[in-house]
Amino acid sequence: MGRGRVQLQRIENKINRQVTFSKRRIGLLKKAHEISVLCEAEVGLIIFSPKGKLFEYATDASYVILSLVMIILFFLF
Repeated sequence: MGRGRVQLQRIENKINRQVTFSKRRIGLLKKAHEISVLCEAEVGLIIFSPKGKLFEYATDASYVILSLVMIILFFLF
């Protein structure tokens, strides 16, 4: 029997929210790496923390990074 569904709602406690963000960020970066290795996919991932700190992952291809920059610029301007 699997886990139940998680109710998605904002975590009110600031410390718990930061801990959850850190744990889920690590998991998301790991999944991005896994899909790039298993499927030989070009992957680019950008995460901004609530405080604006940037976390990113990209496969070796430089065009993935360029594409991500273009997407960011598109949404910012």
